[in-house]
Amino acid sequence: MRSRHSDIADDLRQQITTGRIQPGERLPSEADLADQYKVSTVTLRRALAVLQGEGLVEKIHGKGNFARHPHRKILYVGGWGTLDPRTAAEPASRVTVRSNIVQAQAHLTTLLKVPLGSPIVEITCISHDGESPRGLARIYMPRDLVPAGVLDDDSTCRDAATRFAVLTPPPAALREAVCARPPTPDELSTLRLGPASVVLSITRIATDSTGRVIEATLLAFPGDRVDAVFTTHHVTDERKTQG
Repeated sequence: MRSRHSDIADDLRQQITTGRIQPGERLPSEADLADQYKVSTVTLRRALAVLQGEGLVEKIHGKGNFARHPHRKILYVGGWGTLDPRTAAEPASRVTVRSNIVQAQAHLTTLLKVPLGSPIVEITCISHDGESPRGLARIYMPRDLVPAGVLDDDSTCRDAATRFAVLTPPPAALREAVCARPPTPDELSTLRLGPASVVLSITRIATDSTGRVIEATLLAFPGDRVDAVFTTHHVTDERKTQG
């Protein structure tokens, strides 16, 4: 036997997908919806939680529940450490960037291989599709390796940051670790995710020719808003081909 909250979710889903409730439109209050469907607010919230998990409804604290615009996915290009410029520069897209200097603590000392308390530049980038966040990047660099202009409003560095790209000169090596996981509390809030959401997490480490870590980036994308593409190049063993 189907639960009541599933029936309510089905009805609201049908209204959203057929356009009866328009993208961006605010739904009636939870109390009004509960009264309309003759259920408790607990049951009504379970129905809304289903639609929030599907990305059809977004709950904005202090404002209410809104029907969502269909998501446009962005493309992360592995190996280049950047968002694909065609999807990163859509007219509805915008990226907020802020930078500050912090002291290296536990996880940063491990990522950057620097002593505890070392000065580190942190650049936080949040990508938006309209009003909906769709990506978060935290870029870390040892203070003495920061290129000129990164802490200022240098357009070249800011453009790289808006694409979540490597800010330093081209690294000798770029290692990326990718996993799907539940969001952290900070990611839940920043990316406005539902409790059952999953993020695609990418940890990107750039090193120079000496093996020194010159940049570490922690990226998080809602799992339904990004595609990641990685290309493997076959390396021929010249000793065999020449033998």
